[in-house]
Amino acid sequence: MRKKDGVFIGVDLGGTNIEAAAVQGGQILASKKVKTKAKKGAKGVIKRVEKVSRTVMKRLDAQPDDFKALCIGAPGAVVLETGVVSSAPNLDWEDVPLAAKLKDRLGIPVFVDNDVNIGVAGEHAYGAGSGVEDMVGIFVGTGIGGGVIINGNMYYGSRGAAGEIGHMVVVPNGRACGCGKRGCVEAYASKTAMLKVIQEQLAQGRKSVLAEMVDQSSLVLPSSQIAEALDAGDELMTEVLREAQFYLALLTANLVNILDPDVIVFGGGLVEQLGDPFLQPIRETAREYYLQQTDAEKIRILPSLLGDDAGTIGAAVVAQQRLRLT
Repeated sequence: MRKKDGVFIGVDLGGTNIEAAAVQGGQILASKKVKTKAKKGAKGVIKRVEKVSRTVMKRLDAQPDDFKALCIGAPGAVVLETGVVSSAPNLDWEDVPLAAKLKDRLGIPVFVDNDVNIGVAGEHAYGAGSGVEDMVGIFVGTGIGGGVIINGNMYYGSRGAAGEIGHMVVVPNGRACGCGKRGCVEAYASKTAMLKVIQEQLAQGRKSVLAEMVDQSSLVLPSSQIAEALDAGDELMTEVLREAQFYLALLTANLVNILDPDVIVFGGGLVEQLGDPFLQPIRETAREYYLQQTDAEKIRILPSLLGDDAGTIGAAVVAQQRLRLT
């Protein structure tokens, strides 16, 4: 394999797993996933990123300088110009010079971006948003993340902080959000928010199949459990999901009224588990709140196509884009 072939290493760095992939033209040539082991600290995690990246390279019988560049999607706030992860709560990181450390270890250009931006970039280039100029990505999981594509490019804003759509306020002075504010859509429509409501209802004696799945010590609500409860016709899960869909519809309508994108792509584990039927109520309710009803059907609300591969493919896309600017 030769460097001129345009192969990039994309890394999806999460609080639980690290996945690296060699990507060319949106195609994954080789990949490897390992546990993050965040308790090892920044130094230990960076070593693991290096190791998993080298494993992928070896699977192609290649060396680091056979690759154009590497990009990492990190779960937190990133200083794009320097590749410093300024804050990543899931990793317990502050001001970690991730790009510089990995460049020293691998000897190739290294770029860093927020993990959700990376996923959105992947969906825009090779997934559900392929071929459009303006797109919004909404990823529903433990929290709610997002990214905005305008005129074919990721929109970062004046401070690099654009895309925090999970913290759009939908209920003034509403429920407390993990960010410290109140009324954010994340406090109403994330899996964390759904779990909290379920736990409150079960504590009050509400009957539900969920009583066998979650208790007051549960910290996560797996998408598979949500699907299982829905398949059983559980009333509590149905009510909680409907509320989440309503607030996601409000979020969608607000984004449409502000940005008027070609497409809004929903991703994340919950969307992958439930599929397009999860989006239909969101489409219907959101449209009611569009200010401009003319040609409203042109705005497409779609599930992601790349699934778990959005992170690594998107990282490779961003690596290619950023390399052109250097």
